[in-house]
Amino acid sequence: MWDVTDDDVFPLHEALKDGPLDLLINNAGSGTPGGPLEAVDVATVLRVCDVNVGGVIRATRAALPNLRRSPAPLVLNISSRLGSIHDQADGRYRDLATSYAYRISKAAQNMTTTCLANELGPEVRVWGVHPGSLATGMGRPGAVGDPCAAAGRLLELADSTETRSPRFLDLGHGELPW
Repeated sequence: MWDVTDDDVFPLHEALKDGPLDLLINNAGSGTPGGPLEAVDVATVLRVCDVNVGGVIRATRAALPNLRRSPAPLVLNISSRLGSIHDQADGRYRDLATSYAYRISKAAQNMTTTCLANELGPEVRVWGVHPGSLATGMGRPGAVGDPCAAAGRLLELADSTETRSPRFLDLGHGELPW
């Protein structure tokens, strides 16, 4: 087991060995309850960013030699539509009580996705994926999406021969605005 906030990636290297890696799914995530600006704890924002952004960087960097051994590697960063600066600026999610930390970290994760795609492409495709509103420990109250069904759709997406990179997708519903 490896903690995505740990700079020592030896456990990940040990698990991967020297084989090719066709698919890396960066799915570790963290968030906090929503609240007003007065309640925002900056240390918590930075901790959430370390998981949601630093984890993507650490895992992708550690797996890069293995990804490069694959004929068509794909990195899927599990993001959120709440990380869309376009939609946030339009006020689309104003009514959702989602934390500053989560929204900021997912927007930063989306930028990380584009940076990785620009550096690694076209050799390695890098996509951000909003999996939907899932009934998980991190899901919003009332979320009813089945995580197992979403995982199946994610694997179907991974079989795509689409070469565009970066992409920001709503799983099962197409492209999202950055």
